[in-house]
Amino acid sequence: MMRKPILGLMAGFVLVLLGFLLPLLMVVKVLESTLFLNFFSFMASLVGLFLGIISTAYYVRPRR
Repeated sequence: MMRKPILGLMAGFVLVLLGFLLPLLMVVKVLESTLFLNFFSFMASLVGLFLGIISTAYYVRPRR
């Protein structure tokens, strides 16, 4: 069980933000688009989304 779900929410937010900013920087040609960078940004977005959902469930659960 997560003791501090707010940390999970913040980490999930950072990962989703990273998953948004990396492809944006690749599109405007600031970063070179590589297979590793594409895969990393996809996984950061996916893990951040699931981490945020799970942390939200742990945050709401004790308060009910």
